[in-house]
Amino acid sequence: MTPAARLSAAIDVIAAIDAERVPAANALKEWGRAHRFAGSGDRAAIAGLVFDVLRRRASSAWLMGGDTPRARMLGMLRLERGATLETVAALCDGSRFAPPPLTEAERQAFATRSLADAPAPVAGDYPDWLDAHFAEVFGDERVAEAAAMASRAPLDLRVNTLKASRDKILGRLSLLGAVPTPWSPLGLRIALGADARNPGIHAEEDFIKGHIEVQDEGSQLAALLSAAQPGEQVIDLCAGAGGKTLALSAIMQNTGQIHAYDSDRMQLRPIFERLKRAGTRNVQVMMAGQEPVVRALGPRFDLVFVDAPCTGSGVWRRRPDAKWRVKPQNLTDRIADQRAVLDLGSALVKPGGRLVYVTCSLLPEENQQQAAAFVERHPEFQVEPFAERWRSSLETPPPDSADGRDDTLLLTPARHATDGFFIASFQRRA
Repeated sequence: MTPAARLSAAIDVIAAIDAERVPAANALKEWGRAHRFAGSGDRAAIAGLVFDVLRRRASSAWLMGGDTPRARMLGMLRLERGATLETVAALCDGSRFAPPPLTEAERQAFATRSLADAPAPVAGDYPDWLDAHFAEVFGDERVAEAAAMASRAPLDLRVNTLKASRDKILGRLSLLGAVPTPWSPLGLRIALGADARNPGIHAEEDFIKGHIEVQDEGSQLAALLSAAQPGEQVIDLCAGAGGKTLALSAIMQNTGQIHAYDSDRMQLRPIFERLKRAGTRNVQVMMAGQEPVVRALGPRFDLVFVDAPCTGSGVWRRRPDAKWRVKPQNLTDRIADQRAVLDLGSALVKPGGRLVYVTCSLLPEENQQQAAAFVERHPEFQVEPFAERWRSSLETPPPDSADGRDDTLLLTPARHATDGFFIASFQRRA
């Protein structure tokens, strides 16, 4: 397919997403089934265009003065990919399979409009109802913070220290452009340009042999800041597919014991193959949805790790269509879920033990406010300032938290080049 044909196809997929209200992945899959002639490179390029439009949906529409799939595509090409009017006009020449030529109004908008007077939710590409929430955390910096979540994320990898060292893996993956991550001593990063294809990391020998896992640097830091130690008793209460469970196991050098639990059986399904590939032997996967069994374990754990369900605003770079689907009721529901799992986790921490609370959210109700409410409900716990934990766990100077606090840590793409993560550590008084 020509670049112009790919552009037309991406506009069609966006129109299908609008009309059928389906996730982008589903719309792309259906397009691929109906156009089997398209090769893997074509499908990857079309998906890249679609996801970039979703990342820049509001700002692109504003720039072009219209909220149609075509207008959003044209605006995205300028905002995200830096395309010139001449480049876009050459793509939209009306030839076979190409989009129709630019109208005079489109040319004028492309050449003259800007985001200078756009409202914060438009310039930052997030739903209007979230503006007050972001303003509470970031104030006048909220547009810059949100805009950083509207660009493509890099591919971050965690080296599995049970099987390999970062230096060795770095040498083997240097051809893919891998470099060390700035904060995590276990991480590698492969930068991805706006129109770059994802490297086939799952086909790499180091992935197949369990030497590396795909994991954002922020997620790696959450595991490292848990201060898990070899020989400890640990429970990962919201284990999901097992990313942080695997990281904890490596930190603990495959000793002690980790109980991996999740209330959702489907979320847990991938964990078994991942544990096998990583060579992990100290993890016991508990049956999903058996909360009474978990409660019966009692206060025996040195570490309770709570990677809580949340609205996911911190990972919008990777799931751009999710931000346009989130509603106020979703936030209300997640706050209740977080409260419940924190209360469950508090009963499992032994005296002197730790509870680590993590979300991939930037919203204060899920983060700072939830942490404060937890301590108020459970005065037997106290917050451990993140800077102290950072120095002892990573042995490097800690960064500043994106919200300016010194007790809990908020990581963001704009400040730390990670996904958005909130990390709070609590210790139970002996």
